[in-house]
Amino acid sequence: MKKKISLFWFRRDLRLDDNVGLFNALSDDNPVLAIFIFDTEILDNLPKDDPRVTFIYDQISSIRSQLDELGSGLGVYHGRPKEIFKQLISDLDISAVYTNHDYEPYAKERDSDIEKLLSKENIDFNSFKDQVFYEKDEVVKDDGDPYVVYTPYMKTWKSKFNKDGLPTIHQTPNEDSNLLKSFNWPEISMEELGFERSSIEVPDYSVSSELIQDYEKTRNYPAKDGTSHLGPHLRFGTVSIRKMIRKAAQEKNEVFWQELIWREFFMQILWHFPHTVDKAFRAKYDRIEWRNNEEEFEKWKSGTTGFPLVDAGMRQLNESGYMHNRVRMLVASFLCKHLLIDWRWGEAYFAEKLLDFELASNIGNWQWAAGSGVDAAPYFRIFNPTTQIDKFDKDHKYIKQWIPEFDTSEYPEPMVDHKEARERCLKTYRAAVQ
Repeated sequence: MKKKISLFWFRRDLRLDDNVGLFNALSDDNPVLAIFIFDTEILDNLPKDDPRVTFIYDQISSIRSQLDELGSGLGVYHGRPKEIFKQLISDLDISAVYTNHDYEPYAKERDSDIEKLLSKENIDFNSFKDQVFYEKDEVVKDDGDPYVVYTPYMKTWKSKFNKDGLPTIHQTPNEDSNLLKSFNWPEISMEELGFERSSIEVPDYSVSSELIQDYEKTRNYPAKDGTSHLGPHLRFGTVSIRKMIRKAAQEKNEVFWQELIWREFFMQILWHFPHTVDKAFRAKYDRIEWRNNEEEFEKWKSGTTGFPLVDAGMRQLNESGYMHNRVRMLVASFLCKHLLIDWRWGEAYFAEKLLDFELASNIGNWQWAAGSGVDAAPYFRIFNPTTQIDKFDKDHKYIKQWIPEFDTSEYPEPMVDHKEARERCLKTYRAAVQ
């Protein structure tokens, strides 16, 4: 007779410490088998040297090693989740599946399919809040409607937090934890996944007291390494959001704290308004007649527009998988407003390249830049790519770091005239939205 077990399914929570779903699974009566699925529905759309796959693979290897030390292990699978679960149900006597919520449209559909499959076999599907502090409709207006402007959302978020107090930190598994101790845990190599190791590495994050206290002074200057690099670690759950919220609260730094709240704002927007994945939040902005010139798009992608701060940002992205946040706003505005190229083109390129790509934030920020989203910049706000240099990189340190031919005859002339592009943008936007 097969031994009854519970499954814990790792997804965007690649850590053992303070993992809500894993903690609840280990509180079950049955021993827990931990699994991870390399989902072909996602992988098949990625470049074969995608640095995020390398990062995930390394995190999975680390979790496996930690579980090995506890006398257990990690089952690693490759395929479509529904097919993997069909096989697991056939091979094992599963009493329950535990995991953590994922809020993106594909993930919601996937989890709904898995839950239906499990229910046919009388297997419980238990999912928990883990990747955000407040989710879905936990922070809403008094009448239950979602906030679509950040500042009142942030104020209500903080008010709720002040009532609820500092978060609980969940226990990390130890040798006495209810982990499955005997199993033929499957493994898989990068080659078997069809991927090769990337030369781009995800940087470690820093939340030192010094960085947080200096955050407001340094975060807008791309030549300074004044950001935390938390993005990819929050995206893939290698760090607990509760620990980061606790840290921000203890440091009493409002700006750093509010950046974490921005992330939750955009995630609840995507939850309430899933159509924003490919449609403007403000419907009239879908009437804009984009020029969508492919040659100009290629210049933007390659960092050869002739506007140094734009080009430095794009080259940083292409070479490192990262772009400074201040520069992200500029390159996005330049694409949508100077070139009149659809924000969806830029959003898709960032999705392919950014180590910290997170659907909700990427869509939210691109629609902000285009003027089409929630709490968006007004359409007539058009960043001047030249005066932005004077404000944020006046010594050209960042520009020279990424554009070795800057200030030489090899560097291209500006591809558009700022004043003419601005007037063309205003005319086009007005025709669509007024």
